[in-house]
Amino acid sequence: MDSNCGWPEPVIPVQSISESGTETIPNRYIKPLPDRPCIETNSSPLNIPVIDLSAMSREEMARAVSDASRGWGFLQVVNHGVRPELMRRAREVWRGFFHLPMEEKQRYANSPATYEGYGSRLGVEKGVRLDWGDYYFLHVLPPCLKSHEKWPALPNALRDTTDEYSRELINLCERIMEAMSIGLGLDPTRLQDSFGGRADVGACLRVNYYPKCPQPELTLGLSSHSDPGGMTVLLVDDSVKGLQVRRGSDWVTIDPVRDAFIINVGDQIQVLSNAIYKSVEHRVMVNATDERLSMAFFYNPKADLPLSPIRELVTFDRPALYTPMTFNEYRVYIRQKGPRGKSQVESLKTSR
Repeated sequence: MDSNCGWPEPVIPVQSISESGTETIPNRYIKPLPDRPCIETNSSPLNIPVIDLSAMSREEMARAVSDASRGWGFLQVVNHGVRPELMRRAREVWRGFFHLPMEEKQRYANSPATYEGYGSRLGVEKGVRLDWGDYYFLHVLPPCLKSHEKWPALPNALRDTTDEYSRELINLCERIMEAMSIGLGLDPTRLQDSFGGRADVGACLRVNYYPKCPQPELTLGLSSHSDPGGMTVLLVDDSVKGLQVRRGSDWVTIDPVRDAFIINVGDQIQVLSNAIYKSVEHRVMVNATDERLSMAFFYNPKADLPLSPIRELVTFDRPALYTPMTFNEYRVYIRQKGPRGKSQVESLKTSR
């Protein structure tokens, strides 16, 4: 990859730095002291709510999802209907991609115009601090944006496995959206309709690869941010921790539950719910002994649909907190600036 791809400077895959055998990380990856990971929170007794989707009525599921979305902005779901065998197959086929020779991966080098493909940075500002991670980004919905030609051809099973996995996650997202809607006291389809309806939603996948890091206490795999889209369904390594969620002034390291998905509220649902549901800052730690792979499936509203708080959730006592904006307009910010906490969604708040 080089600066001719539209980046402000040459992009160096983090994996190539990790595999060089260096004992120190380049200065570009060293975070300012306040932003460095708090490794000691690994022993925190706190964890996000775990919800068993097979053991609940529709109303019980709505209440549990709603409570977690209000209180944490995060939840883990088990017995969710997606086969564990498919989850493991998806994870391994993508791990296989990141283990391919560098020249094979470079064929899919991305640009900041769309971010589709293989990359190593977010944001186009020159000279900024970088995160210790590589990724692959692709579109699933709408169909006009989906292109298998932009998906890796190797490993051989990757495209078919990713298609199957994506179909299952779309179904799961629709179930969670219905539960969130009921939990707001709305019709079951109201939140989905506010996304533009099932036929017009967007969905994309970002597979994150965090190589071993010789100085994990100095950097992050992904800087603190809230997700700009609607909802994220995250599949993480069962055995390698890394995700941290902000809880007040603390960072809670999430203990992954085997065969679970971690689901979090994105900025667009915070806006639509008039901040009843919260998108919460999170970040990713890296470590010296293990690589880590995660798969973030983003379920987003129709890209050109102006979004503002749902009218039934706007009252005299709780006026609309946000000005209308399309998701297309909204996501320009993170594509230009990279992850910056919750600064973007806060900037949408109306002045009262």
